Amino acid sequence: MSKGRFRVRVGVRDLLIAVGVAAALLVTGLSGHHSATGLDLLGYVLLAVGGLALVAGRRAPVAVLAVSGLCAVGYQAAGFDVAAVAFLFAVYAAMRAGHRIATVAVSVAVLAALPLAALASGLHDTGEAFAQARGALEIAWLIAAGAAGEALRQAEQRADEAERTREETARRRADEERLHIARELHDSLTHQISVIKVQSEVAVHVARKRGEPVPEALLAIREAGREASRELRATLEALRDDDKSPPRGLDHVPELVERAGKSGLQATLTIDGQRHDVPAAVGRTVYRVVQESLTNVARHADAGTASVCIDYRPDALAIRIDDDGKGTPGSAPQPGIGLLGMRERVTALGGRLHAVPRSEGGFTVQAELPLEPAS
Repeated sequence: MSKGRFRVRVGVRDLLIAVGVAAALLVTGLSGHHSATGLDLLGYVLLAVGGLALVAGRRAPVAVLAVSGLCAVGYQAAGFDVAAVAFLFAVYAAMRAGHRIATVAVSVAVLAALPLAALASGLHDTGEAFAQARGALEIAWLIAAGAAGEALRQAEQRADEAERTREETARRRADEERLHIARELHDSLTHQISVIKVQSEVAVHVARKRGEPVPEALLAIREAGREASRELRATLEALRDDDKSPPRGLDHVPELVERAGKSGLQATLTIDGQRHDVPAAVGRTVYRVVQESLTNVARHADAGTASVCIDYRPDALAIRIDDDGKGTPGSAPQPGIGLLGMRERVTALGGRLHAVPRSEGGFTVQAELPLEPAS
C-alpha cells in the first residue's frame, strides 16, 4: 500500500472516531433533558467541539488535549453531567505521540478544574462521598488511557527497532557474502590467470629476444591475460567496496573493440548521436554487453567482421553488435550464461535486449537502456 493511500485511510478513521465520540457526547447530553437556554446551547457546542477536535489528534496531539480538556470543563460548568470521553481519547493520543510531561500537566489541571466546574453548576450536590467516588473513577480512567497510549508507543518503538535490526542484519550478511565471494574468486582464479599472464609474457619476451616473429594468437593471449587480471582486480574491489566505484564503463568500450581487432577479428566502432553523460550503471552495463558479445563472436561465431554501434538518444542509449558469423535465420540462439547475464543486466535497468540471427547471416545483439530510472 502506498503512503498516500495509508494516510487517507488513517485520516478517514480519525474522522469517524471524532464524529462517533461527538455524537455519543451529544446524545448523552440530550438525554439529560436540558432546556434550550443560552447556557445549554453553549454546552452542546462544547460537547460537539470536544469530540470533533479528535480528528487532529495525530497532527497536534497537545493542542487537541488542551481543547478537549477545556471543553470538558466548560460543559461541566454549563450543567452537563457527561463523562470526559473525548479528553480520554486525547490523553491516549498524546501519550502515544510521546508527550508525557504535557499530558500529565494538562491532566492534572483538568482533574483539578472538573470538580470545581461541577460544584459551580450544582452537579455534585448529592453528597461528598459521591464526589469522591466520581473523582477516583476519573483518575482511574485517565491513568488507563495514558497507560494504553504509552504501551502502544513503546510497542511501536520496539517494532521499529526490530525492523532496523533486521535491515542491519541483512546488510551485514550481504557484506559478508560479498567478501566471501571476493575471497573465493581470489583463491580460485587469481593464480590461474596469473600463470597464463606470466607464461604468455615470457613466451613473447623469449620470441622477441631470439628475433623470431611473435604469433598474433600469442599476443592476443597476453593481452587477454592482462585484461583478465585487471577485470578480476576491479571485480574484487567492487565486491569489497559495495560497487561504489564502477570499474568499467563507456569510455573503455574502444579498448574492447581494439583488443578484438588484435585477435584477428575485423572490429569497428561507430558512435551516433550527440554524446552526453549517462548514469554509471548504464555505462557499466553497455561495457559488459559489448564485452560479452565480442567474446561470443570470437569463441563461437567463426566470424571475420564485427561492428559495434552506440547510439546516444535523448532518453535512452542503444547498442547494436553485428557479426558475419555462422548464425542463420531461424536458428535459435543457445541461452548460455553470457546471454542470460546480459539480459539480466539490461532488464535490471528497465531496458530491453534482443539477440537473434541476422537475415543476411551472422548474429546481432541489440539493447536499449533508458537514461532515467525505471518506475
